[in-house]
Amino acid sequence: MSLFFSIIIPVYNRPDEVRELLQSLVLQDYRQPFEVVLVEDGSTDTSEQVVEGFPDLDISYFYKANSGPGDSRNFGMRNAKGNYFIIFDSDCVIPHQFLSEVNKRLSEDYCDFYGGPDAARDDFTPLQQAINYSMTSLLTTGGIRGKKSAAGKFEPRSFNMGISKAAFEASGGFGDIHPGEDPDLSIRLWKLGYRSKLLVNAFVYHKRRISWSKFYNQVRKFGLLRPILTSWHPETARITFWFPSVFLFGVIASLVVAVMGFLAPIYLMLSYLMLILIHATLVTRSVYLGLLAVVAVFVQFTGYGLGFLESFIKIRLLKKDARQSFPHLFFD
Repeated sequence: MSLFFSIIIPVYNRPDEVRELLQSLVLQDYRQPFEVVLVEDGSTDTSEQVVEGFPDLDISYFYKANSGPGDSRNFGMRNAKGNYFIIFDSDCVIPHQFLSEVNKRLSEDYCDFYGGPDAARDDFTPLQQAINYSMTSLLTTGGIRGKKSAAGKFEPRSFNMGISKAAFEASGGFGDIHPGEDPDLSIRLWKLGYRSKLLVNAFVYHKRRISWSKFYNQVRKFGLLRPILTSWHPETARITFWFPSVFLFGVIASLVVAVMGFLAPIYLMLSYLMLILIHATLVTRSVYLGLLAVVAVFVQFTGYGLGFLESFIKIRLLKKDARQSFPHLFFD
């Protein structure tokens, strides 16, 4: 099958990010034609002038009213010329071999949708590197967003995701929940009989221009959405989704029993954090980044764990409506 890639990029008020992303696409070593479809999602600070600075790229630029990233990706795919869509977030930088790697892997073993890992470069800020470790490490998320080639039914994330035109048209694309539109789409595609996989070497540099407070709010939303998704798709429920909440309970319980003189649980908790510190230090080659990674893990588990518990109680136990309980997670 001959593949023509359409790269879909939704953007909202991020012209500087778009410039860096497009520059990385100019440097691709892939020699076949491809197009870029950039969808401005109601931005007030647009990227139109940035796009004009890249005449060597085949770019289709669209401006539309704000309707969220999922709907903007759908808009881009409906207006794309290709038969295979590659979706990036605007805060990604693409390694020069990316498109060649995707083309090679799909030619060897075609699948109708795939995901790739995210990575951090050495010139990223310490906060970006620490959060990247927390989000991708085997010790925190099981490596499912990192380079874990053993992942079976891989759930692509929309910062680095590919989907065929046929699969997009059969599924209708992304839903109106955010975040969570990408795992929801993956589950619906599996139900339609499409196969996914992880392309280990098709990674992107994910800048995550973020602060501690933004990171907390982001992972809290991830926690809120998971019980919603498992209420829609009960067969996807996993005991591992409880890990951050159990971790929080463990921290609190360890402190309580430590006051009473029983120290074994607190030693166990400290051993886990020490393991993260050592591993993160080795991975990042910096003790400082290792310490920041420990903080990032605490923020991630706290935000996700509390969000998961709140949503589980409201959605799974009290059977409340998700849109009424968490309207900020949905676009009209």
